[in-house]
Amino acid sequence: MTELDRLARDLGHPGMPWEIAALLACLGIAFGAAWLLGRKRSDDSVWFGRGIVDGLLFPLLALALVYVAKVAMQTVQPVALLRIALPILVSLAGIRFLARVSTVAFPHSGVARVVERLFSWLAWLAAVLWIVGLLPVVTNELDDIHFMFGKAKVSLLAIVQGVLSCGVVLVLTLWISKAIEKRVLQDAVDDLSLRKVVASAIRAGLLLVGVLLALSAVGVDLTALSVLGGALGVGLGFGLQKLAANYVSGFVILFERSVRIGDTVRVDNFEGVVADIKTRYTLIRSLTGRESIVPNEKLITERIENLSLADPRVLVTTDLTVGNDADHAQIEQLLLAAARSTPRVIADPAPAVRLARFGTDGLEYQLQFWIQDPQNGQGNVKSDVNVAILKGLREAGIELPTPQRVVRVLS
Repeated sequence: MTELDRLARDLGHPGMPWEIAALLACLGIAFGAAWLLGRKRSDDSVWFGRGIVDGLLFPLLALALVYVAKVAMQTVQPVALLRIALPILVSLAGIRFLARVSTVAFPHSGVARVVERLFSWLAWLAAVLWIVGLLPVVTNELDDIHFMFGKAKVSLLAIVQGVLSCGVVLVLTLWISKAIEKRVLQDAVDDLSLRKVVASAIRAGLLLVGVLLALSAVGVDLTALSVLGGALGVGLGFGLQKLAANYVSGFVILFERSVRIGDTVRVDNFEGVVADIKTRYTLIRSLTGRESIVPNEKLITERIENLSLADPRVLVTTDLTVGNDADHAQIEQLLLAAARSTPRVIADPAPAVRLARFGTDGLEYQLQFWIQDPQNGQGNVKSDVNVAILKGLREAGIELPTPQRVVRVLS
């Protein structure tokens, strides 16, 4: 009698209604407990998801309850339905775990969706093989297929187990690092750049340790990695100098905090706000919407202007030319009033007026004023001040001089 025949026979036993009732009770209790615990959940929760059943907690609770019910009922009657429910819940828990972690870690990644869909198909296939009793046969066949890597002989089953182990480690690493960044670092570290580098270091360290443990668990000799590490070091020393310099410079910037996320900087006459600091490059976004990708090595080795590092206040100047017969006191009062009437101009330091030079077309004045939010732009506040100056000149009846030139014609 095959496994399918035995399964069909067990599914027709007289105690099936009790088994159905036990399964429904386990699912109901699991859902109720998950709902009570997740009433104040957030939308990005791995445990509860967006609708309780799409989180990780519900299938785990259901799996534990169904297993307890199976152990308790198998002494008095067949439990074919509960045996079927176990692999289904195991596959569902794995799929929901991968789906929720990938959604939290990569909310807009198409590759993460493809990996999630592929894993879902493989998990359901494994569940079907488990139910019909073919999973041991498939694993034995995979174990009989071997590949030679140098002098080492590795089975296909070991490769599959290694890939799955590394995948589980990767998902766990992403989950733990995200949880640490959200739950701990947001309260303990106020600086966004420092929080980012700490989270990246924790993620990298957990991933390295996890991958080494996974490889060791499937029988990979870790001593061979020392040769790979030496080759990688030689490659970094010769062919990847610029790339390695950018990565090192990125960590130096994040640790020194010479440039932080949110700072207004000027690099190669490109001024904008630091939107993000990656390990290889820094993304600067200007007020016009343009973005500049600057290698981190450039921020370390060359001169840049950080308008937000010590003092966010920035001096802005605008020029005005009036006729030679203009009253200096009236012009000075008019310019100061125009600056003070503009909301973004700060009172300390106070605006100042300078008679810059005696020009060919009239008296050239320079109005100097300070702002403390350069990230909101300098050209717009300068325009507001110029509009206020023009309005004041027209109200005072002062006309701007028109340049005049005398042309002499020599015979």
